[in-house]
Amino acid sequence: MPRESKLARRRRARAITRLLFKAHPDAHCELDHENPFQLLVATVLSAQSTDVLVNSVTPELFRRFPNAKRLSTASTDEVERLVYKTGFYRQKTKTLLGIARSLVERHRGQVPETMEGLVKLGGVGRKTANVILGNCFGQPGIVVDTHVARLAGRMRLTAERDPVKIERDLVELVPEKDWTRFSHAMIFHGRRICSARAPECEACTIQPHCPFPKRPARSRTRRGS
Repeated sequence: MPRESKLARRRRARAITRLLFKAHPDAHCELDHENPFQLLVATVLSAQSTDVLVNSVTPELFRRFPNAKRLSTASTDEVERLVYKTGFYRQKTKTLLGIARSLVERHRGQVPETMEGLVKLGGVGRKTANVILGNCFGQPGIVVDTHVARLAGRMRLTAERDPVKIERDLVELVPEKDWTRFSHAMIFHGRRICSARAPECEACTIQPHCPFPKRPARSRTRRGS
């Protein structure tokens, strides 16, 4: 692909955004939640796991610990048993208990509504903070998970690998009002079309604006031929 100006990349990114919205009008946060606290917990559990798996364990977790105050007094063993299936359960339990205690001690049990407040909670980075801000508090944010990072690289919207730097590049290309929806659409596209191992370029509606090469079909040859 020839060298691209910033203006040309911005125009291409906006064309991609429009096509993503058209292709995935149902794109949304797939972590089940009823309030910011539940989404914060679910997002922590989603690391190295799937939304489906997280959604299978959170109902009982939230039944026993419906808020930060209750979770802050939970025993490590009990929480570990409840979140075991999501993987890395010891570290996730430690993170959740730490977050719950911080919420109680610093924020009266309420989830902060600012990036600054969220990232000061132990174990909460910009990705998790943007999930909360965009889906619970109406503050647009680009969530750079594995799907968004992979697709942004393939689309040559960024040459960075660090999530914070990828986010920095994307916010320059996508209108602010679309940041949260763009993140959901990219995640849906990564799951449905542009997978890590077998991207379906021929079925991809954004293909005219994406420089990622189509993979030629492998030809099967018989032995001895």
